[in-house]
Amino acid sequence: MAEAKAAPVDPPMRAYYEHLRARGKEKMVAMIACVRKLLACLNAMGRTGQLWDDSKVTVVFNPV
Repeated sequence: MAEAKAAPVDPPMRAYYEHLRARGKEKMVAMIACVRKLLACLNAMGRTGQLWDDSKVTVVFNPV
C-alpha cells in the first residue's frame, strides 16, 4: 500500500496526516483525507489565482 506522498514533504499536510493516524484512522483513510484537503486548496488557488503558500494551508484540529 502506498504511503501518503504529500504528508512527509508538506508540514501542514504532515501534521494533519499524523493527527488522523493518532486518532486511529487507517493509512488509506488518512491519505484520502489529505488528498481531499489538498484538492480543496488547489481549487481555491485556481479560483483566486494565488500561488501555493504553506502558511495559508491551515490544518484546523484540536490536538489530543
